[in-house]
Amino acid sequence: MISFLLNNKMTNIDQARADLTLLEYLREQQKLTGTKEGCASGDCGACTVVLAEVVKDDDQTTRSLEYRAINSCVTFLSALHGKQLITVEHLPEGKVLHPVQQSLVEHHGSQCGFCTPGFIMSMFALYQKAQQPDREAVIQALSGNLCRCTGYRPIIDATLSACQNKEPDKFQQTQAQTITRLDDINKQGISTTNLLVPTTREELAAAKSTYPTANVYAGSTDLALQVTQQLKTFDKLIALGEVPELNQLVEQPLGLLIGAALPLGKIETSLLKHFPQLSELLWRFAATPIRNQASLGGNVANASPIGDMPPALLALNAIIHVDDGHQKRTIAASEFFLDYRKTALKPSEWIEAIFIPYTGSTNLLRAYKVSKRYEDDISAVCAVFNAQIIDGKVHSVHCGFGGVAAIPATVSALNSQLVGQTWSSKETFELGNTILKQAFSPLDDVRASKTYRISMLSNLWKRFWLETNQNAQKIETRVVHIPSANEEVGHA
Repeated sequence: MISFLLNNKMTNIDQARADLTLLEYLREQQKLTGTKEGCASGDCGACTVVLAEVVKDDDQTTRSLEYRAINSCVTFLSALHGKQLITVEHLPEGKVLHPVQQSLVEHHGSQCGFCTPGFIMSMFALYQKAQQPDREAVIQALSGNLCRCTGYRPIIDATLSACQNKEPDKFQQTQAQTITRLDDINKQGISTTNLLVPTTREELAAAKSTYPTANVYAGSTDLALQVTQQLKTFDKLIALGEVPELNQLVEQPLGLLIGAALPLGKIETSLLKHFPQLSELLWRFAATPIRNQASLGGNVANASPIGDMPPALLALNAIIHVDDGHQKRTIAASEFFLDYRKTALKPSEWIEAIFIPYTGSTNLLRAYKVSKRYEDDISAVCAVFNAQIIDGKVHSVHCGFGGVAAIPATVSALNSQLVGQTWSSKETFELGNTILKQAFSPLDDVRASKTYRISMLSNLWKRFWLETNQNAQKIETRVVHIPSANEEVGHA
């Protein structure tokens, strides 16, 4: 049985389709139609809802509720157990609007209203955070919500106004009672007929053994697309989100150990603390509601040649920890991807965690993503470079690329041929450029042509080399004065 709070109502689900999404459950079974269906792929935000779960604060003793905005269209029911699912209908108190709703009214942030519930829920999740957000934090929180007619300025203004002038709402006032209710739920076991939710590695091994053809998933943001976009059905699914080993996050002396089922949103702080150069790649990976559900392990396990994080793991010499319930082993990221959508995992295995070694002060790390949209889009080309430079000489160059081969790929020749070269010399740049131009033979597709992808690899290598040689290779800029409308322009 999956148990949770639906708004403020205790709810149990014993029998349900394995591939039933939260959106379908809310609209068709609960008749909570404030949550809308737009793209059914996690791109537009019309389906956004909020999950509240009990977490320990930084002192590891105090507990509070963490609120996360997620896309209900690409989330399966297993995500609900032991949490509170909050929909837009539950925000007002009687006829009194929630502060974020009232602010949107006062700032004229809604016209047709179709997208409004999704924006409201993202605003609500931000409202529950302790920090007072600035404009950039607001934009990040609202990312993934598309407005068709109003325009984003009044929506951003409404969010800033509400979140910078917070007052305790009914959720904060009843937090202690909600935590107690969720604690009671989490003491219960989880069992359903079609949607298997193991809570130990032994249970997970048994589920995979009993149902060897059943798909396993953590966040479901990729697997659910096969249901919503391709209209596939799944009789049995195995959810990984309740296995403790898959939810660890440990800052070890030599590197960061990240549980495979942890949502990207939960690893952002630790990941960017040690690898701040990955910030743009991580934020452009997907919008906030997707990052709050999608996992690093899932991005690795699906072995997509256009996945954004595998190139970073290749460049950082990450180690994949795998398990089958009986025996654990490790696989270097460089040996994990074998062929298109094929990995080194055995049928009985799953990814337990990913270990990423820390880089040192002599490492130059950069990550680049080229896509048609700035965020929430698939890469045409992704490139990550990690060069260790000691006394001006190349000690090592590790790299990872997406979008240019059938698998996330590295180029070992870049390391073997550049070691010992002077990093700032143009000869080093030219040698690396030649290697990369010859390394791949990409396909033409709707995102980019073969020629474009090869040119982009060359350009990104040049960008990396220039950015890390700014003292030796200064880029001159020239300021050109453009007369304003009030200035007289002379004629020669």
